[in-house]
Amino acid sequence: MAGSLNARDDSDELEVNHEINVTPFIDVMLVLLIIFMVAAPLSTVDVHVDLPVSNAQPAPRPSEPIFLTVKADLSLAFGNEPIARGALKSALDGKSQGNRDERVFVRADKTVDFGDLMQVMNELRSAGYLKIALVGLETATPSAAADPGAAAQPAATPAPGQP
Repeated sequence: MAGSLNARDDSDELEVNHEINVTPFIDVMLVLLIIFMVAAPLSTVDVHVDLPVSNAQPAPRPSEPIFLTVKADLSLAFGNEPIARGALKSALDGKSQGNRDERVFVRADKTVDFGDLMQVMNELRSAGYLKIALVGLETATPSAAADPGAAAQPAATPAPGQP
């Protein structure tokens, strides 16, 4: 509690003042701010290090990624080239020039059973190709999915001779 020096009556008691004087707090905060602004740059350590130069060549990027497609009838294909399941290892070695560290992108028809897709992935692993990536299609944004009129697609036209 604080007292006021402006007494209204002739008594010796001071009037109670309920206001907090924040000026000293602001002064202390400004002093601390200045101290930290001066001390912060001094606390960072700049150590000069001469790093060695590397003479390693950057790894070349593959010119064409390897896409293995599992069709709805469970047949396999590289691009448009169909391959037999027994020839998967030799076809992969031909595509990757024997580099087993190259990533194989697997894309499958949505009607393919999960067990059948896992069987193909196990065949890839047994062939020595451990870097396997699954490929999927991007869906419409949630706002477009909520508004079916905004993302309306034209209906597919039937082939000639079909109703």
